Amino acid sequence: MSQLPYWLAEALAAERSPPRPALQGRQRADVCIVGGGFTGLWTAIMCKQARPDWQVVVLEKARCGSGASGRNGGCMLTWSTKYPSLRRWFGDSEASRLVQASEQAVADIASFCQQHAIDADIRLGGAVYAASNPAQIGRLAPVLSMLQEHGLNSWTALSPAQTRALSGSALLQDGYHSAPAGSLQPGKLVRGLLRVASEMGVQVHEHSAMTHLQEDGQVILHTAQGQVEASQAVLALNADMPGQFPAFANSILLVSSDMIITDARPGEISTLGLERGQAVCDLRTFVHYWRSTPDGRLMLGKGGNHIAFGNRMQACFDQPSRHAAALQLTMGRLFPSLATAPVVQSWTGASDRSATGFPFFGRLPGHQRVLYGLGYSGNGVVQSHLGGRILSSLLLGERNAWTDSGLVRGPLAHFPPEPLRWCGAMLVRNAIRRVEQAEDRQHKPRWLDTRLAACAGMAGKTDHARPDATHG
Repeated sequence: MSQLPYWLAEALAAERSPPRPALQGRQRADVCIVGGGFTGLWTAIMCKQARPDWQVVVLEKARCGSGASGRNGGCMLTWSTKYPSLRRWFGDSEASRLVQASEQAVADIASFCQQHAIDADIRLGGAVYAASNPAQIGRLAPVLSMLQEHGLNSWTALSPAQTRALSGSALLQDGYHSAPAGSLQPGKLVRGLLRVASEMGVQVHEHSAMTHLQEDGQVILHTAQGQVEASQAVLALNADMPGQFPAFANSILLVSSDMIITDARPGEISTLGLERGQAVCDLRTFVHYWRSTPDGRLMLGKGGNHIAFGNRMQACFDQPSRHAAALQLTMGRLFPSLATAPVVQSWTGASDRSATGFPFFGRLPGHQRVLYGLGYSGNGVVQSHLGGRILSSLLLGERNAWTDSGLVRGPLAHFPPEPLRWCGAMLVRNAIRRVEQAEDRQHKPRWLDTRLAACAGMAGKTDHARPDATHG
């Protein structure tokens, strides 16, 4: 049984407005964007800011925010701890620029919401990364040393008492805090972006899934009941992309992220020290991540539980989490005072994990007027704002740092074809699980499991990648 994710359901209840009308008949546009999530709406808004005269149309298959944009953890995190991989794929200069741009984007999103009266529950309480078992101690040190060497380090080491106070858990140690980060209500943000885009004149059609597209001088995008003829188009489909365009079959790996949220307990959240909205992650590969809500709930999530064979958007990605009981046990271990707190909802989402760990953008193969962007790899709340800058710059025909970025070279690495991809991913995932279970018990992992787990780094995961969208 499918369900609306908690954040989107809350946002729609507050909005109390009917769906935007489905596309009917023929429509003409300068730009047609397929996908009404963060990437699609930021792109639409930025295009209208630069070219108010443009007719911009957005097609969304369900409600705007029903995909990853409305079901992620709401953690506003940057690319700073992915700096080693940024250097590996894009070089020193671009890596530094992207770290700084991702940190600036946190402030830019908050400023945009303030300017346009979007109440997205933004709280810039920073980010806390810390070890949840002794084996994780010191894992951040090499990355932070590299950031420090290049004048990019926004992280401050925490004392044991500060780590406990800012993480909310006595189990955590060896913590670090970065100020340019925080949390937000993603459903309220995506619905707020929808409102602003509409006020700017963007035509948004919900329940208007694209059935196919063709390009012959113009781009023609078809839905069940209509079509849009556009000068240019953008595919902002993220996890849905491989299912519709086989050219991307080996470009990403669909991995689940599972989340639970408690009832409102503001007194306990305040006692735990989590009331500032800081985003907290431990240092395992399949991270646990958590943060509070302004009304005193605790959201806890974990990535990597399910890997889709053939990148199929399976039913479990739109259902209550199969792993809610395990997440609740983890919550009790991290926060004993919340061990019996009622969980009001669990949910799951699909993360489009790229082989590099970074999103990629470009022109659809065989097309001149169709752009795409996907592969946020669990870091999308903040980075989709950068994706909007990239795609809008390309649409506007600009030549700038975004259009010249290595992110705009399409997928830079690929996963093996099926069934090798799924079998290999499951082999590595299960080894990582066994390693982390052994480390939690403070036992030495088996040698073979350690070697297999290290293969996660061979696909670009060479640093401490953190979640904020549906994380894999």
